[in-house]
Amino acid sequence: TPGNPCGDAESHSLKMWKCTRIVGPCLLTLGTLSIAANILLLFPGWAWKYLADGHITKQAKAVPGVWGGGITVLLAATHITAVGWRCAGCSDCGTRRNAFLSVMLSKLALLGSAACFIMSGVGLTNGPLCLISVQTENYLYDRSLWSTCLEPVGIVTWNVCLFSVLLLISAAEMVLASLQIINGCFGCLCGFCDGK
Repeated sequence: TPGNPCGDAESHSLKMWKCTRIVGPCLLTLGTLSIAANILLLFPGWAWKYLADGHITKQAKAVPGVWGGGITVLLAATHITAVGWRCAGCSDCGTRRNAFLSVMLSKLALLGSAACFIMSGVGLTNGPLCLISVQTENYLYDRSLWSTCLEPVGIVTWNVCLFSVLLLISAAEMVLASLQIINGCFGCLCGFCDGK
């Protein structure tokens, strides 16, 4: 109708759910990768003994990539993906309720991925725990110091690579979750297929 800020409801619904069909699977992939990267942080050099002996940084042991960038994101991604594929092109399931739930889960995912981003940044900056090491101040900016951490072997590279991966993943998750929040808010306001 003239003056309707949302335009044609059916057309708007299709656009909204097409967006979720992209965002959902992307978040599923990123959430899974986040969990895998954080689990690897617990086993430097593929060894169990450092975790058993408590020689893992508290940022890695807090597993932000599992609960923050992983589980919270996977909860939102599962709902977004399921509803997006089921509702694209239909006339009766793209409801305000689905949009509202999508927004709430996406906000949870945004908070979780933000927590993962912050904790990964702190873990990257602080560096790994070394059993045998020479002073490694500012190790992040001076690669020549990386070899001074003698055990676990290659722990600095392991730490830098995996925390950097978590930073990139969580940043991408924050962007996608934010897009889905905006998408869902428009859906709530416009009612998707409601009232046709």
